[in-house]
Amino acid sequence: MENSTQFTSFILAGYSDSGHLKYLYFILVTVLYVSIVFANTVLIVVICMERSLHEPMYLFLCSLFVNELYGSTGLFPALMTHLVSDVHAVSPVYCYLQIFCMYTYASIEFSNLAVMSYDRYLAICYPLQYNVIMTSNRVCILICVIWLYPFVTIATALSLTIRLQLCGNVIEKVYCDNYLVVKLACSTSDTTVNNIYGLCVIVLNVVVTLITIMSSYIKILTICLKSSINARQKAFSTCIPHLASMLNFAFGCFLTLLQSRFDRPMRNVPTVLHTILSVYFLMCQPLFNPIVYGVRMAKIRQAFKNILPVGLYPKTLTKH
Repeated sequence: MENSTQFTSFILAGYSDSGHLKYLYFILVTVLYVSIVFANTVLIVVICMERSLHEPMYLFLCSLFVNELYGSTGLFPALMTHLVSDVHAVSPVYCYLQIFCMYTYASIEFSNLAVMSYDRYLAICYPLQYNVIMTSNRVCILICVIWLYPFVTIATALSLTIRLQLCGNVIEKVYCDNYLVVKLACSTSDTTVNNIYGLCVIVLNVVVTLITIMSSYIKILTICLKSSINARQKAFSTCIPHLASMLNFAFGCFLTLLQSRFDRPMRNVPTVLHTILSVYFLMCQPLFNPIVYGVRMAKIRQAFKNILPVGLYPKTLTKH
C-alpha cells in the first residue's frame, strides 16, 4: 500500500497551454454561458407569468430549465476562470462541491425527462383520466422527488469518496470527477463500497429512467399508429422535443462515461476535442432544451408573444 498524503488541492490537468487562443476560448465559453442563462431564464419567466402554462407538462419543463441553470453554473464560471489562468488547482472543498453539483444535475436531468415521458404517456394514452391522475399535488410531489432523490443519492456517494485516503491529486479533466477522484485512492480494496454503490446509482438513476422513457414512448407510438392523422401529428409534435432532448443528453453522458472509464481509445483525440467531448452534456444540453422547446412548442411561443410589450414582436410573426 502506498503512503497517503493529505493534499491541500487538486490539479485539473485537462487544461492545455493554448497560448493566445485561450482568450478566444474564454470569449466563446462566455457567450455560450450568457446565452444559456438568458434562454433558460426567459422560458422560466414565461412559464411563471403565463397562467395558461400552469399545466403539468410546462411545470416539468420549468423544473428542467431551472436544472439547466443549476448545472451550467456548476461548470462555466470555473471553466472561464481556469481558461485565462496559469494555475489550475482547486481546493478539496470546491472540488467535492463541483462533483456534487454536476452529478446531481445529471441525475435530475434524467429523472425530469423520465417524469415528462410518463406525463406525456398519461396525456396521450389516458386523456380522460389525465386530470384525475396528474393533480397539482401529485405534480408538486413528483417535482420534489425529481430534485430530492438525486441530492440524497449523490451526497451519499460523495461521503464515501471523501473518506478515502488518496495517493495523488491530479485529475485528467477540466472539472472534478468523482470516478477519477476514487481512482486516486491508495488501495483498491478501500474503493469496493464506492464501486458497488456507484453501480447501483447508475442503474437506478440512468438505466431505470431510460427504460421508463423508452417504454413510455413505445406505448405512445403504439397508440399513435392506431389514431387519426391529426391526433398522430399532435402527439408527435409534443413528443419529438422530449425524445430529442433525451437522446442528446444520453449521448453526452455516454461520451463522458467513455472518457472516464475507457481512456485508452481517447488518447489519440486532440486535446481541444477531448475537452469539448468531456463537457458536451453540460455545454449543449442547457442550450439545446430552450431552443427545442421554445421553437417547437406553439403554446410557449404564443405565451412569449403575450407577455412582450406591444410593438416589440414583429408584425409578420404576430399575424402568423
